[in-house]
Amino acid sequence: MEKININIINSSGHQNPKLETLGSAGADLRAFIDESITLKPFERRLIPTGIKIELPIGYEAQIRSRSGLAYKNGISVLNSPGTIDSDYRGDIGVILINLSKENFVINNGDRIAQMVIAKHEYPVFIESTELSISERGDRGFGSTGKK
Repeated sequence: MEKININIINSSGHQNPKLETLGSAGADLRAFIDESITLKPFERRLIPTGIKIELPIGYEAQIRSRSGLAYKNGISVLNSPGTIDSDYRGDIGVILINLSKENFVINNGDRIAQMVIAKHEYPVFIESTELSISERGDRGFGSTGKK
C-alpha cells in the first residue's frame, strides 16, 4: 500500500481524519458547528468541518456519503463525490441533503461524510474533427439496456 503525506490544519478540536481499518479507503469527516443543525426533509446545508488540507499535485480528495447515514437516515452528500482540488487551501465543507421524510439532527463532532484521497491524470484535450468508431457509438442514456 502506497502512503502519501498530507499537511492538515485542524481547527475543529476533533480528531484528525484517519482510516479506521487497514482496508478502509475513506476517512471520516466530522461536523464543526457551534450549535446543532436540524436538516429538514429535502433540505440541503453546507456543513463546515474545520479541516484544511494540502494535497500534492496529481491528487484530489473525494467527499462521499457515509453508507450508514445514507441507508439508515437518507442523508447524502449532494454532489457526491465532491472534489477537493490540490490547489484548494480553504475549509472543507460538506453539502448534505436529507432525502428522508424525517428531520435529521447534526451535532458538533458527528461523522457526516468520508474523504477518499485519489490520484488523477492531467488530461490534454486535443482538437479533432473525428473520433474512432466504437461498438456503442453515440448511443447515450439507457442504450445498453436494463438486463
